[in-house]
Amino acid sequence: EDAIQEKEKDLSKKDAQLTQTKNQLEQREADFTQKQTEADDLLAQRQKKLYEVAELSKEDAKKIILADLSNQLESERAELIRNSNEQAQAKADRFARQILVDAIQSSAADTVAETTVSVVELPNEEMKGRIIGREGRNIRSFEALTGVDLIIDDTPKVVTLSGFDPIRREIAKRAMERLIKDGRIHPARIEEMVDKARKEVNDDIYEAGEGALIELGIHKMHPELVKVLGRLKYRTSYGQNVLAHSIEVGKLTGTMAAELGLDERLAVRAGLLHDIGKAIDHDIEGSHVEIGVELARKYHESDIVVNAIAAHHGDVPKLSFIAELVVAADTISSARPGARSESLENYIRRLTQLESIASGYQGVSQAFAIQAGREIRVMVEPDKISDDRTTILARDIRNQIEKEMEYPGNIKVTVIREKRAVAIAK
Repeated sequence: EDAIQEKEKDLSKKDAQLTQTKNQLEQREADFTQKQTEADDLLAQRQKKLYEVAELSKEDAKKIILADLSNQLESERAELIRNSNEQAQAKADRFARQILVDAIQSSAADTVAETTVSVVELPNEEMKGRIIGREGRNIRSFEALTGVDLIIDDTPKVVTLSGFDPIRREIAKRAMERLIKDGRIHPARIEEMVDKARKEVNDDIYEAGEGALIELGIHKMHPELVKVLGRLKYRTSYGQNVLAHSIEVGKLTGTMAAELGLDERLAVRAGLLHDIGKAIDHDIEGSHVEIGVELARKYHESDIVVNAIAAHHGDVPKLSFIAELVVAADTISSARPGARSESLENYIRRLTQLESIASGYQGVSQAFAIQAGREIRVMVEPDKISDDRTTILARDIRNQIEKEMEYPGNIKVTVIREKRAVAIAK
């Protein structure tokens, strides 16, 4: 009983302690609740004070915070883009260089040296006398028909044909070879052989155009455009053969287009035709770019090809990536060591200007610059120009040459009027 009573006392004491602890906890809880309420009130007052100071509503403040966050994100994004662009640019430069190297290696072309003379071998020295003819009439007839200067000097067993126009020179060379082989050399025979040689060269021009298409794998093109393309075989630009240059540009453009996943056939076509205007720019008014665009449109080439021709010298904006590749390929082909010669192009331009001045007068049928530009021979139509008028015409041409051209030495103007009467006995 004493032990139980002692335990009851302990329990009562513990119960009193628990009650006291409970009361303390309830007091603390009440204090905490009061402090929390005071804290919320203070926070609300602070926010209200901030709104009053900043004159912002809650929504406006949110917008400011979000805008600030957006600016930070935009700055980070710009940094990422900038870094990505730098890396892409570095890779792109390496990739572009690799494409150009591969394209150049896959289409290496020979350097062609162009001259303005052709040499024809003779079987014996006696043939020189036949070529000269009585009082030089055969030479005069040959030069008048071909527009090429015939040079007979002390060099044994050869005659030299000099002329800046490669087509005329080729016609003259073939005609001379035929005359030498035939042995009968007189003005009528010379005229017949020149006509045959001219027909042969025209056939060769078409074959040259077809050969270029076959080499580049182009299977369809208007026949007239093929003929114009073949004329580039006998056209040079700064000493560089234009047909060989055009084929090379076509190969380079096609190779680069294939590497970039573009239309390879269209790129090859655009590269081949980019200088097509040079085939007839001596005969038609305008730059070779304008003439090329007109030809491409006339023979129904695609808009991409037309734009590549128009834009390859920067005259108009480039509307396709193929046009950019044509410009790059043209630059590569032209910049090769030994590809071009400035002096020959200037020489040809001067002689072409000389002929164009003479041809611009009414009644002139043909005009040939010979003797390396020291003489211009003008053939007139006898029905339109009288004998007295030839003297006036020669003086007018001389005055225009002196006014418009710069040249070393003297230029001789020779006007030739020939009247032929033909009758056939039956």
